[in-house]
Formats: sequence, structure tokens, C-alpha cells
Amino acid sequence: MKKFSYLSFLLLFTILFVTNCGKEKAKQEEIAKMEKEYEQLISDYETQMKPAYREMSLQYFVAATNSTPENWEKFAQLEMKVNEILSNKNLFERLKRIKESNLIQDPIKKRRIDVLYLTFLGKQVDTAKLNRITKLQSEIENKYSSYRTEYGKKKLSDNDVEEILKTSTNNKELKEVWESQKKIGRLVAEDIIKLVKLRNEVARELGFKNYHDMSLRLSEQDPAEIEKLFDELDNLTRDAFVQEKKLMDEVLAKRYKIKPEELMPWHYQNRFFQEAPKIYEVDLDHFYKDKDIAKIAKDYYSSIGLPIDDIMARSDLYERENKNQHAFCINIDRDAKDIRILCNIKPNARWMETTLHENGHALYEKYLADNLPWDLKSPAHIFTTEAIAMLFGRLASNPQWLAEMLNIPHNEIEKIKEPVRKTLRLQQLVFSRWSQVMFRFEKSMYENPDQDLNKLWWDLVEKYQMIKKPEGRNEPDWATKIHIATSPCYYHNYLLGELLASQLQNYIIQKVLKGNPNQDYSFYNQKDVGKYLIDNVFSVGAKYFWNDMIEKATGEKLTPKYYAQQFLSK
Repeated sequence: MKKFSYLSFLLLFTILFVTNCGKEKAKQEEIAKMEKEYEQLISDYETQMKPAYREMSLQYFVAATNSTPENWEKFAQLEMKVNEILSNKNLFERLKRIKESNLIQDPIKKRRIDVLYLTFLGKQVDTAKLNRITKLQSEIENKYSSYRTEYGKKKLSDNDVEEILKTSTNNKELKEVWESQKKIGRLVAEDIIKLVKLRNEVARELGFKNYHDMSLRLSEQDPAEIEKLFDELDNLTRDAFVQEKKLMDEVLAKRYKIKPEELMPWHYQNRFFQEAPKIYEVDLDHFYKDKDIAKIAKDYYSSIGLPIDDIMARSDLYERENKNQHAFCINIDRDAKDIRILCNIKPNARWMETTLHENGHALYEKYLADNLPWDLKSPAHIFTTEAIAMLFGRLASNPQWLAEMLNIPHNEIEKIKEPVRKTLRLQQLVFSRWSQVMFRFEKSMYENPDQDLNKLWWDLVEKYQMIKKPEGRNEPDWATKIHIATSPCYYHNYLLGELLASQLQNYIIQKVLKGNPNQDYSFYNQKDVGKYLIDNVFSVGAKYFWNDMIEKATGEKLTPKYYAQQFLSK
């Protein structure tokens, strides 16, 4: 009996072993087959996408630096070619099959599949509809780039408008310039609403609530979590902003010789009240007058081991007619690293901040690891590159940085330390409240584009920025903000970037420099800072989900606590 049991067990074991070996062999064959399918898909995709993306990006830069209908039309045609690749049903079905098989073992390849899937998913609709969106958006962008504010017999650039709003004390002039600049809204509002409805059609065809919902989800963000975070930031900043706004209104009313309750949007020294007005006794522009902003930026970045000479040599830095009046960074060729920035530099604090900011974006792109797959050769998320840009942009008003980069005497630095600290805190409060307006306006607009958008805009401005709507005004002032048309559902990432910038700064000061986060640091000549960013943030690209990258780089997932410590405490 025992002998029989032993033989039976041996036979059963043999059968199971052979069966398992057969199953394992079959599984390995499946994996090998799927790996082969993956490699073929990537080859087919990259052969089309890389040159198409490069041509499109280059033409965007051409159109932005020489805004003509012909240049924007050419860009639109090239973007349509990219859309055609991403909307290819055959490529998408192959990609979907690979993703759902769950047979790809390599973590980098798996991550690439996830990123590619989301990229393709957003384009799985009628190509003709995508092309209409592209064409309409490029036409709108041309209108923004070509528009110049008219005041008297002069045509004013956005730089000119900002200068008048910042320096003039003539109430009539301020009102007229502000109102004239807002006329761009009438030229684009109707087209933007058409664009919003087209985007919503695409989103709903793909199973999303609307385009705003789709945009966040396709960028690996949970809409409910983002809204919850904005509610938390609203609560964190509201009381501090009320106090600062009261002080601000007292100072500005005195400046313009009116009562605080008579202050209007044109009295806040900025077209949108997205930057803090000058209410503290410090004039940072004074330090930058007659300075070579581009050279200062090059010298600084070189000192921390992140040279930008190659980037600046390819870039377009100064304003002129028919040129985009804003600023941006673009990576035209991810493999060749043809990275450029566009600026409209003037010798003032705003353009020092912007030049540092845009080069922060550029450096992130420059130091993406060469061995990353093409689709992961990008920042972990849109807001993580904003964080780097903001981390460096803030330095333009950092007393320690001013002392080291501009050779300002110690006694002058001591005089400005406190007002600069208050100004930077005010700037963060002002920007945080402005970001609330943008996030909530776009969310509501995409939920119902047929509502009274003019009223929605001013309701939000009054609630979050606490600025009064001019009596009887019923203009599409929301449409004067270019981001709503050309960078939709993006603005919340700026505020997330500010949170991460503070988190990174705290980590760098404490862990890399072994310093005190309550003191000013410029990072000047600290090459360890550049090395830390290259090793832990830049080089990894989109290799990890964005919050995993943040945790690996700082020891914590994204948190607002360091932002609150830096800017919300007195």
C-alpha cells in the first residue's frame, strides 16, 4: 500500500511538473510574442511621431516669433499631422492590447505604455474634429499675438501696458489703458466658446464628463483631489489675504487720492491682479535698471553647474512687432535637445524673474536622461517643471541673490530684507487667489459654456480676489487671458508648482546644504544644488508617476505644508 502511494505521488508530481513546465513555457512564449509586438509598435510609432513632432514644434516657434496668418496656418497643418498619428485607430488598438495583456515585465516599458495610452486616448475621435480644433486655436493665437493696445495715437505692447498700470497715478489714464487692453476679449470670445464646445464634444465622445475633467485625468490627476486641494488652499490663504488686501487698499487709495471703496481693477498695477502691487518701500526694478538680464541669468546658472549658454544662443529674447508678447520654453527635438526660450526682456525685476523661470523649464528638458524612451523624455508632470521654474524665478527678489549677483552693498541689502520678504509673501497670496479664479472659472465654463461667462468671471474675481466689477460692465474680460484659449485647464498647475517649489527648496536647504530654511539662500556657486536636481528630478523625466518622483526626491509626497510655512506665517 505504501509503495503504491509513493508511486502515485511520484506520478502525480511528474504530471504536475510537466504541466507547470508547459504552462510556464507557454507563458514565456506569450511574453516574448508581446515583447515583439511592443517593439514593433514603438518602431512604427516613433518613425512617424518623432519627425512630425519636431516639425510642428519648430513651426510653433517660427509662428510665435513672427506672427502671421500664414505661419500659424502652417503650424496648424503640422499639428494636424501629429493629431493624425495619435488618432490612428490601428496604433491605438495595438497599444491597448499590449497594455491589457499585462505581459510586459520591464518597469520602464510598462510606464511608457501607460503614458502612451493616455496620450493616444485623448485623440481617439474623428480626425476632422481634431483638425477643426487645431485650426480654430491657431487662428485665435494669431489674434492674441498680433493684438496691440491702442491708447491715444499709440500702439502699446503688453510691456507698455504693464508699465503704465504700474507707474501712472492718473486715474483717467489708468482706466482708459486698462479698458483698451481688454478689447482683445471681444475679438476672441466667440471663437473661444466655439473651441470650448468642440473640446467638450471630444471629451464626451471618449467617455469623460467634459474637457476639463478629461484634461486632468489624462495628465494623471484626480479632479476631485485637485478641487479638494484648492479648497484647502482657499482656507489657508483667505484670512491672510483679507488682512493684506485691507493694507493694500489703504496704500493704493492714498496713492491715487481716492477712498479705498473707490478702488477699481485698473488701480492694482496689473491687468489681472495676478502680481502684487507695490505697497512696501522697496523698488526692485531700481536694482535691474541698465543691467544685462540675460548675462546675469547665464552667470548664475553656470555657478550652480547648470550652464544655459547653448539654450540662450538658440532663443529669441527681446520684444518686437508681430512677436508673441508672453514667454515660454519649448523643446523642439527631445533627442537632439534643441531647447529654446522666448522672452521679451526689459531691464526690470519682472523680466529677471521670467528669464530665470523660463530657463528653469529649459534646464529640466536639457538634463533629461538620454537613455529614457522618447515618451518619458519629458518632465514627470507639467507642474513639476513649473516648480523648477518657480524655484529659480523667486530668486529675482531674494536679497541674498541680489547681493551676490548684483554686488549690492550689505547696508542696502539689510534695508530691503524686510520689505522684500513682505513683498514676496504678498505676491504668493495674490497669485494664489488669482489661481483660484482661473481654476474655478475654467472648471465651470467647461461644465456649462452657455452660461453668462462674463458674470461668472466677475463673480469669481469679486469672491477670491476681492476686486469690484466696474459698474455696468458686461464685457468678455475672461477672454483677455490667453491661457484660457491656448493652454486650457493648465493654470492650476502653476499653484501646484508653487507648492512643490517650496517643498524642493526646503529639502535642498536642509538636506543638501545642511542649512536653516528660515534663512535666505541664493544657491550661488553651490554646484551640489545643480547635481541634486539633475540626479533626482531632471534626469528621471517621466520614469515614475509624478507623486512617486516627488517622494523619491524629497522623502514626501506633494504637500502644501512647506508653502504654508514659507509664505502664510507672519
